[in-house]
Amino acid sequence: MLTRAIRRTPIRTVAIRSYTDSRIAGATAQSREFGKKEKAHEDQYARQQEALAIEKLRKKIEQQKQALAELEKEVEQHSKNGAGKSA
Repeated sequence: MLTRAIRRTPIRTVAIRSYTDSRIAGATAQSREFGKKEKAHEDQYARQQEALAIEKLRKKIEQQKQALAELEKEVEQHSKNGAGKSA
């Protein structure tokens, strides 16, 4: 009987989140200096991410140049071998 009573009662929990309204936010968040500092941090992060992306691209370009140089050597070797056999 007790187990039936427990099974029949559904337990519902609802998480309630409370967010602050921008009008109620603290004075620090509204100050100009804080905004400038936050923008500076965002700009610095963006520059770092761009620098990393550029570095990755440069490495990829270098790898492609090496692969191209190897292919050119192969072509040159085949040209020499082919020219020697025809003559």
